[in-house]
Amino acid sequence: MNLDKKVATRASYGETLAEIGEDKKIVVLDADLAEATKTGIFAKKYPERFFDMGISEQDMMSTAAGLASAGQIPFVSTFAMFAAGRAYDQIRNSICYPKMNVKICATHAGVTVGEDGATHQMIEDLSLMRTLPNMTVICTSDDTETKWVVKEIAKCEGPVYLRLCRLATPIIYGEAQEFKIGKGIQIGEGTDATVIATGVVVSEALKAKEELAKEGINIRVVDMHTIKPIDKELIIKCAKETNKIITIEDHSIIGGLGSAVCEVLSEEYPTKVIRMGVKDTFGKSGKAEELLEYFGLTAKHIIEKVKE
Repeated sequence: MNLDKKVATRASYGETLAEIGEDKKIVVLDADLAEATKTGIFAKKYPERFFDMGISEQDMMSTAAGLASAGQIPFVSTFAMFAAGRAYDQIRNSICYPKMNVKICATHAGVTVGEDGATHQMIEDLSLMRTLPNMTVICTSDDTETKWVVKEIAKCEGPVYLRLCRLATPIIYGEAQEFKIGKGIQIGEGTDATVIATGVVVSEALKAKEELAKEGINIRVVDMHTIKPIDKELIIKCAKETNKIITIEDHSIIGGLGSAVCEVLSEEYPTKVIRMGVKDTFGKSGKAEELLEYFGLTAKHIIEKVKE
């Protein structure tokens, strides 16, 4: 992990989108936020295939479904609050029900949106999106992983929800890292506990792993980048080998990664799970790092839970 170099996954998304834009089937739609979502990079390179739909997210989703029905590959972007929340009906009925090949790449998810506050901090999107039939749900943790995912989902058929963040995070993976949709990445062979993380807090879990090792406590970290379909085999393997599971996410503990892991274990291998995340409350306005601390989502808090 390169702690010195940090990149926001939304930036990785924008750069990669412009890179794969040579495929003329790819079209990009945005809702008046191209500078923030970084789709503006694609817009400058391929203006004829970029559509600024204005502040009309529901219309944008329906238009994307129409473009997909005509054989295009639409990448649709706006803040997670407006994508998963405001346009849920259109995603459900116009994209998922007919299984349209639309890629919803939502940026500014979680409390790490920061000063924009509770109204813009989407902490329910993983829950909403993973309940939809036909939807693949992915939440990336770093620059390398995001670039790979953007390229991969362009090749896959069907609806995808890709969750991206505003906050710049450390680069975890080298270029040689292998990724596969639906397969989590186990980092380390520790047997004292497993921390299953997703998105921006994967780097916090890795920091905790390093600090705990100094005290002779060896944990493993799982980067569960795909929330649906979730890697059942890896979850069960970790439960059997460590018997202690902690999940952590920049999302509500209700319906997100923690819930998905509990669903698997309750049916397959009952294990105690501690869920770290936002505990049935709305976000607050503040700096991203301060909010991670406030909601107990830092390496320090992971260490405390492991020691418990």
